Amino acid sequence: MNTRHFSQLPKPYLAYPKVIQGLIFKKPKGEKVLPQVEYVVDSFKIDPNHLKAYNEVCGFKNNGYIPAIYLAVLSQSLQMHMMTSEAFPFAVLGLVHIRNAVKQTRKIGVNEQLSLSCKFGELKPHDKGVQFDFITIAKVGNDVVMEGTTTYLSRQKTDAKPAEKVKEDSVPNYEVQAVWDVSENTGRRYAKTSGDFNLIHIHALTAKAFGFKQAIAHGMWSKARALASITLPDAYEADVWFKLPMYLPSKVEFLTAQQPKQIDFLIRNEKTQKPHVSGVIKTL
Repeated sequence: MNTRHFSQLPKPYLAYPKVIQGLIFKKPKGEKVLPQVEYVVDSFKIDPNHLKAYNEVCGFKNNGYIPAIYLAVLSQSLQMHMMTSEAFPFAVLGLVHIRNAVKQTRKIGVNEQLSLSCKFGELKPHDKGVQFDFITIAKVGNDVVMEGTTTYLSRQKTDAKPAEKVKEDSVPNYEVQAVWDVSENTGRRYAKTSGDFNLIHIHALTAKAFGFKQAIAHGMWSKARALASITLPDAYEADVWFKLPMYLPSKVEFLTAQQPKQIDFLIRNEKTQKPHVSGVIKTL
């Protein structure tokens, strides 16, 4: 495992020229292997103005603490550079974010000194191609305060059989908590704070170039919006699965189901009732 150290978070946009190059220069065929590398930002503090802007877009309160998902968003800049600076075997454009999990071991103060690391997980077969993880860890000193797993799908021809659907013992007893009018400019507003300027999120015209009828909301915005709407415990794990695209603008329902030490939640289209995001929060 090679480790590359950074004195500060690299800027996501610096990786974009190489992402565009990926449209011109195709990846070589053959066995796909993920780079054995870890990127580490050794020491940094959160920019309170940037955090405030993020909180306003997603609905979090400015209460002196850092949402764990915010650290997962910061790690995406490391992910972008890992995919464009290393021998990454897939085209970045076209990757589908299918799952995200964050674990917070305690509240994280805005003024705490942090370190952030990111590495690749394992390649796994998927019935629509191949999936892989990014593993993120944030520390204060030697204490792990946040762990994150980001799962992407690379669509391609495969012999893998569809995974058997797990039969749930019972469907959560969801209750509608709110109806959200998600505005057309949500993707652009979120991109300014997250650094994720993927064209499918920015405008209907650019989204159509990639086969979408309209721009679609960032999955990580949807997850953050849900977490911001729930009173979270000090230590928790939040796991989400991204389902169908949320077109912009859109009217969606936010639903929850309460259990002891667990909250299931769902974001679905108000009209069609089709799901956009499903997730579960577990108290640790």
